Amino acid sequence: MFAVHFVENKTIVLTQALRRIPTVDEDLKIKGRKGKVTSVLEIEENIFHVYVEFEKVVNKSQAALNDLGKKKKR
Repeated sequence: MFAVHFVENKTIVLTQALRRIPTVDEDLKIKGRKGKVTSVLEIEENIFHVYVEFEKVVNKSQAALNDLGKKKKR
């Protein structure tokens, strides 16, 4: 078992005890967010830091609200 720390922008997002270490360019889903592994760093024999880049979240509801407001102001 390996202690795997998932890191995004110098912030630890999740720590798990895993049997398999994720590889570079592997797609992940952590806490409902899609991401991709950018690099893997071995700290000790059984401790790894996995650097992840998450997809940007686009808030579609705000854009829809802005459009509705413009239509009402005729």
